[in-house]
Formats: sequence, structure tokens, C-alpha cells
Amino acid sequence: MKEYSTEKIRNVAFVSHSGAGKTTVGDAMLFISGGNDRFGRVDDETSVLDHDSEEIRRKTTISTGLAPVEWQAHKINILDTPGYFDFVGEVRSALRVADGALVVVDATGGVEVGTELVWQYTSEYEIPRLLVVNKLDRENTDFQGTLEQVRNVFETNVLPLYLPIGKEANLKGVVDILREVALVPSADGKKVEEQSVPAELADEVASLKEELKEAACDGDDELLEKYLDEGDLTDEEIVRGLRGATLAQRVCLAIPVSASKLVGIHQVMDAIVTYLPSPADVAGAKGVVPGTEDEVQRRADVSEPFSALVFKTTADPYVGKLTIFRVYSGKLESNSTCLNSTKGRTERVGQLFSIKGKEQHPVPYVAAGDIGAVAKLQETLTGDTLCAQEAPVVFPPIKFPAPVYSLAVYPKTKGDEEKISAGLTRLTEEDPTITVERNTETGETILSGLGEVHVDVTTTKLKRKFGVDVNLTLPKIAYRETIKGSAKAEGRHKKQTGGRGQFGHVWIEFEHNPDQEFEFVDKIFGGAVPRQYIPAVEKGLREACEEGVLAGYPVVNLKATLYDGSYHPVDSSEMAFKIAASLAFKKGCLEANPVLLEPIVRVEVTVPEQYMGDIMGDLNKKRGRILGMESKGHIQVIKALAPLKEMQKYAIDLRSMTQGRGLFTMEFDHYEEVPENIAAEIIEEARKQKEEK
Repeated sequence: MKEYSTEKIRNVAFVSHSGAGKTTVGDAMLFISGGNDRFGRVDDETSVLDHDSEEIRRKTTISTGLAPVEWQAHKINILDTPGYFDFVGEVRSALRVADGALVVVDATGGVEVGTELVWQYTSEYEIPRLLVVNKLDRENTDFQGTLEQVRNVFETNVLPLYLPIGKEANLKGVVDILREVALVPSADGKKVEEQSVPAELADEVASLKEELKEAACDGDDELLEKYLDEGDLTDEEIVRGLRGATLAQRVCLAIPVSASKLVGIHQVMDAIVTYLPSPADVAGAKGVVPGTEDEVQRRADVSEPFSALVFKTTADPYVGKLTIFRVYSGKLESNSTCLNSTKGRTERVGQLFSIKGKEQHPVPYVAAGDIGAVAKLQETLTGDTLCAQEAPVVFPPIKFPAPVYSLAVYPKTKGDEEKISAGLTRLTEEDPTITVERNTETGETILSGLGEVHVDVTTTKLKRKFGVDVNLTLPKIAYRETIKGSAKAEGRHKKQTGGRGQFGHVWIEFEHNPDQEFEFVDKIFGGAVPRQYIPAVEKGLREACEEGVLAGYPVVNLKATLYDGSYHPVDSSEMAFKIAASLAFKKGCLEANPVLLEPIVRVEVTVPEQYMGDIMGDLNKKRGRILGMESKGHIQVIKALAPLKEMQKYAIDLRSMTQGRGLFTMEFDHYEEVPENIAAEIIEEARKQKEEK
């Protein structure tokens, strides 16, 4: 790989709905540019970009694939992202370090859910984009119809740079609208032959060229003045104007493609080089000096102090942990040191690499604007900033979506608990959208991700990389118990076993207390229970609260008042009074109208308007209470409270109801009484489990 100046680098995220063919576009670019000696294909399991065994098995991208393409003395760093919603964290991290985006649309399906999502993300990151309409060799495809759909859905100015020659199975090339020539790929796809424009397309090409001229003038007063004065622009002036309009996101240029037939791929690479920004075109990266609020900016220049952001971490079976980063300023050399300013720790940097699929190619350094990797960093994780020790800076971390789907993980083989913990810890380093926590109350290890497939892929990796096989179940719900009434109960513990006996005797009043988890009140007068035994009574009650009388769940909102009792001068002891208190607890709670409580979560669902009725109806079925709605254009935000038990599979339900267009967040809010019929089922289930133990 040659050395490239910052101006000659293009960092481009390939984004789309799943199945639109962006990986095939990337593999075709590698083949045509000479980066691969054969055309790798996903279906043939030969793709350079989809190389992970799980990606090969599922025939879909799961994590961002990286590869450099050399084209017209430029280096295009491809970041091939997943299209499936469960792996949207990978899309966000790639867009965070990309300067431009290639939005790929399947001509057979048009604008799909994933297209809407990635378009929204590119807008959020303010990234210039090109549109690739792929699979135009398939039946029932319409290039102009797809462009019209994109215009309508995203309310954006989409203009074609090229037109397809032929339709469906007869697609054979494209017309360059600017240069007014036909471009037909050779039999092997590697070269392009120039021909005259087919007569039936001549008028359309002329008309579209006028539209490109007008778009080129948008935002460029000098070109607009010339166009109004002379009525024309040179091709070079049109290119300059269109580049400016693309960088300002006033226009999105479109290219017709059949990646599998290698039609339009040369033109995609030309457009990336010509119209998408280099790191030098971007206004630098903003960060803060560690420990202060002083903002600093790092320009994409090798003369500036080194700074970089880690956007991906992988567990490589051969080289260990691989840290992949984008350099924003200066350069990092192999066998040097740098500062992890996020953690405040110095890192020893070994050999640096350029990544191409599963291959790592050693490089002496990685310079401003480029992407590189290094193995075996000790402290560094995804989202961390690396920088020069003498000029520290911390860049904002990558925003990842919060997990919404949780399952409990159990080892299939006894004794594998530690291996599970170690393996999952490594996998959370690789994928920040996974969380693992130990629920001390239920004793379960909870694995959370962005959906069913996400969790399934994680456990498959756990087996493949760390040799641990697991079973997955819905997590146990952490119910609570309380009392609604009040009762006075006696606890009397008397035991004579020869020699010194045991004697403890208490009267306790139990009441509901909404303001405290547990309140103990001592109302003993006249020494009915000696002072030294009263702490034992409280301790006995607190321990008894850990297992309620209905289903064995912790008891909350309880007030216990010790008001009478008796003792034996020889046989009484702390243990005897503890036992007496627990006996009183069991009697008193049973007589004070005990009830079961369940966790209620606050839910915020974001959906397109047309799904609002279905979502609200479904939330009502789930015993939810709608709190309100908020409109954001054609998007609706529904706020509700619902029982956690009903929401455990909501990630799957919402995706099904909205074709994946819905998003939601969920957080614990409070506990509430369980309806009687449901409580009876829970209590019966708890009784059965107790009998089985």
C-alpha cells in the first residue's frame, strides 16, 4: 500500500437496509481496483468484507468490515456496516469516524425501514452522502422510480449522475450525464469502454444535465452569476459546484448499479473520489483538555499533535485484542507510546496495521485522516481517545443505543460459570451495545442486547471463541411483597433440650409504611424485653423480610412496632429473640392482607404515525397505561407505564408490529400491586419451585 496524503483519503461508511448489497458493492470495488484478484461474493462465502464465520453462516454483515481501495491515486477506506437492526451500534460507530456515506438502496425493494434509519443517522452526524441504486439487473426495477421515492420520503434533492443503459436482465452499462458518453464494462468488468449515448436516452440526458448545472449553482454565487450571464457552465465548473453542494448536503447524487454484474462500480469509485470529502475538507475534530472544560480542535494535519478515536475492538484469535482507530491529527508510529486520555493511562503501541477484511498488513505509521489498528493495548476500549502525551485531548465518546432485550444465561456444563463471566466480559469489550450484569436478588447472569439475533450471535461467539455453551431463558422478575392492612402478632420461641434452654417472646404490630422499605419502632416499657435483646428482634425481622409469606419475595414498605414480650433470666438469648421475631413476622404478615408487587417500567416508543393505533392497542393489552403522546413531524412518541413482565419480549413485538420502524427505551419506574388472578399464578409457581428443591 502506497503512502497517501490526507487530501487523497476518503473514509466512507457503506450503509443500507439489510440485503441491499452494500457488501457486494465493496467486494466489487476491491476486485476492479486490483485489491483482490477475484470477485469475492457473500453467497459463495468468498467475500473479503464478510469474513467472520458467523457472517458466512448467516450470509449477512454482523460487524463493520474494513478494507482500503486504491483508485485514481486516492485511498478509499471502506467501512461496510451491518444492515440488520440488532447491529445498529456498528453503524453508529462507523458513521462517527466516516467523512462520507454511501447509502445503498435495493432497486427491487426501494426505500425500506433500514434506509430510513441510516438516512436519519447520516443526517444526525451531518455526513455528505451518495446514493447507490443497486440490483438494477433484477426484474421489476425502476431507477427513476426509486429516485422519486427517495425524494419523497426524505424530502431531499436527489439527482442522477448516470443513467442505466437497458433494463433488468438487459442492463449493460451506464450513461455519464455530465460527459454525455455511454460507459459499458468489459467482459471481466475490470475496464470500461466509452460509446455514444443511445439515441433513446439523448433527450433525457440533456434534460438531466441542465438539472445538474442548476444544482451546481446552488450555494455558489460565482457559478450562479456565470450561468445566468452565459447560460452554460463547463463540465469542470459543474463538478466543482456539485462537490460543494454535496459537501453542504444540499444535493444527493445517485448512481445506478448492478454490483453482481460489475455495472456502475467504476462510477461509484469515481464519485467517491470526486464528490465526497477528504478528512482535510472536514472542520477538524473537537474535544476537551482532560480534567477541564477547555475546548480544543484538532485539524487533519500531520504537523498537529497526534490524536485518534477508537471506534472498534475485536477479539482476534491470532493476535488477541485488536484496537481499530481513526487518526484525527498528527500521526502514530509503530513501536511508540501514546496516552489513553479517557482512562488517563499510557499505552505501549506495538506494530501498527492496515486492515483488509480478516488480513492485517503491517505499516510503519498511521497518519492524519487514516484508519489503522494495533494489537494488545492493555487499557483501551471502544470510544476511548488516544493522543500525544504532551498534548492531551478527549473526544466525545460514541453514542450507542441502550440494550432493550434481556435473557438470563445458564451454563450447559456445571462449573462453567467463571468461563461464562470471562468470555462475556471480553465480548462486551468488542461490542459496547451488549451489557452483562449479575442480578444478586435472582442469582441470574443477565445478558442484554439490541434484539433476539444480537443475543443469539453473542452466545454463538461465546461458544466459538471461549468454548462455553449456554442456555438462555427469560430473566426472573424481581417481585416484591408488602401488606395492605395491619395486625398484631405474637412470636414465642421456647425450647428445652436439657441444661440451658431457649426462650424468647415478643408482641409486634405490623403496618404498611409507603415511605420506607422497613421501619422498626421500639415501644417496650418496664423491661418486658431487656434492652440487650431488642437489636436481635430488629435483626430477626430484617432477615425475615428477605423472604415473604406469599411467594418468598422480599417484603417492602413494612413498619414493625415491638410493644410487649417476656423473657427468662437464664434461658433467653439473642438467637431466641431473633427466632421469636421471625415467627411473629410470619403470623402478622399473613393476617395483615399481604399482596404481591411487580416492577413497572416507563416506556417511550417512537414510531411512524401510521402505527400509532396498533402500538397503543398493544400497550393496553399489556396492562400498560398511556401517559401521553408527542408529535415530531410524521413520527409519534408514545409514553406509557407497563409491567416489566409484559415487556420482556417487547423488542421482538415492536419490530414485528412496525416492520422494524419502531424504536423504544425502557427504564424501571416503581412497584405496583399485581392483579389478583396473575398474583395467584405467580404464587402457585413459587410454591411448585419450592417443593421441587
